[in-house]
Amino acid sequence: MHALVTGGGGFLGRRIVELLRDQGHSVRFLARGTYPEVEATGATGLQVDLQDKEAVSQAVEGVDIVFHVAARAGFYGPLSDYWGPNVDGTRHILDAMEDHGVTRLIYTSTPSVIGYEHDVEDGGNDIPYAKRHLSPYPESKAAAEKLVLEANRPGLATVSLRPHLIYGPRDTNLMPRVFDRARSGRLRIIGDGTAKVDTTYIDNAAWAHLDAARALTGSQAPCAGKAYFISDDEPVLLWDWVNTMLTELEIPLITRKIPYGVARPLAGVAETVWRMLGLKGEPPLTPFVVDGFARSHWFDMAPAKRDCGYYIRVPAQDALQRTVEWFNKQDAGDSPAA
Repeated sequence: MHALVTGGGGFLGRRIVELLRDQGHSVRFLARGTYPEVEATGATGLQVDLQDKEAVSQAVEGVDIVFHVAARAGFYGPLSDYWGPNVDGTRHILDAMEDHGVTRLIYTSTPSVIGYEHDVEDGGNDIPYAKRHLSPYPESKAAAEKLVLEANRPGLATVSLRPHLIYGPRDTNLMPRVFDRARSGRLRIIGDGTAKVDTTYIDNAAWAHLDAARALTGSQAPCAGKAYFISDDEPVLLWDWVNTMLTELEIPLITRKIPYGVARPLAGVAETVWRMLGLKGEPPLTPFVVDGFARSHWFDMAPAKRDCGYYIRVPAQDALQRTVEWFNKQDAGDSPAA
């Protein structure tokens, strides 16, 4: 198999590249920068901006399957910053696949396309998209996912995966930010602390993409033209889960709370102030972040298991232990390959 992985230098994309190479597949990956450590697996890296239609077309030519993982992520900013990479970039991938006769696309989406304004417990795949998005990231990802699913037809099979809260070794974004805020005493439990959420260990998230690739045999496959939530299938109480890791890392636990009824208005004010004054970076709180941390959102894994052949490679307890061991080594000054 000749595979293309967009975002192959990132947290999830790199792990997908590694698994594909472990299985002996030929892999080409796209990234904005250079990643010698990923190329060391035997994959070929190309510096390509997804908004460059011609460059995308050249990159797609000659492959059998595309794993479209790359995206502009974040909680805040103008929609235009996200629309180009996430929507136009996805359209360029689809156009190039059609031009070059590439027949399978596994797209990486996000559960946030359905929104976090309401609790979701054991949610199914039929949950509709949010009517109003609180962040440009899920708005752009929802638009891109619709393009992907609508493109499923004879000659082009597509499937979308929505892994929830990906964590594990080599995470340089999500959990490090949580740990840094906890160390500085700037992190608060939002709401009453009973939010129950899905988490997804990095290996499980990556394997889900390979499982879907095997299941996506054509546009009439059970998974074709559909979106699937992905997780470790062991939902956790979010703040207890975070505190468990903090305990293992010897970081002060998060005990102080801010009521949802206080946090939500404050987040709205902060976002407005940032926008009106043109301040750089992200506000300390946004309505999207508040809802994400205060509400329950966990999903039924039966559809992904049934249609995509997905199964858990690393149980949640082992995954958490591997994660804290890796971060402890980082704190000790080691640089494990993980």
